[in-house]
Amino acid sequence: MTPDALFSASNATALVGWILLIALPRRRWIAETVAAWVIPGLLAITYVAVIATHIVESPGGFSSLPAVATLFGNRWLLLAGWIHYLAFDLLVGSWEARDARERGVPHLVLLPCLVLTFLFGPAGWLLYQGARFTKAGASQFKEECT
Repeated sequence: MTPDALFSASNATALVGWILLIALPRRRWIAETVAAWVIPGLLAITYVAVIATHIVESPGGFSSLPAVATLFGNRWLLLAGWIHYLAFDLLVGSWEARDARERGVPHLVLLPCLVLTFLFGPAGWLLYQGARFTKAGASQFKEECT
C-alpha cells in the first residue's frame, strides 16, 4: 500500500468515528467503544506498523525543529505523524462526548466543540473546557440561588 492510499484509508476510518460522535454523541457504545477503543486502536496499530517499518530510513529526530522537519521529510513518517493526530483527536472527542453526557452538557453546546476538535484538536478541547466550566458554573449558581 502506498502512503497516499494509507492516508486516505486512515482519514476515512477516523471520519466514521467523528460522524458517529457528532450524529449520536449520547450513545454509550459510540463514545465508549467505537470512538474510544475500536477506531483509535486500528489507527494505533497502523501507526506502530508505519513507525516500525520506516523509522530507520530517515535521518532526523525530535531534538529540534529542524530535526523534526528532517524526520517528516520522509512521507511515511509524515503519515505516521498524521495518523497520530487522527487517533488522539478522536480520543479527545470521545472523552468530550462521554463527559458531556455525564455532566448534562447539551448536544447543541457539545457539537461545535466536537467539530473544532476534529478540525483543530486543542482548540476544540479548549472550547469544550469552557463549555464544561460554564455548565458547572451555571449549575452551581442555580443551586446557590435556591
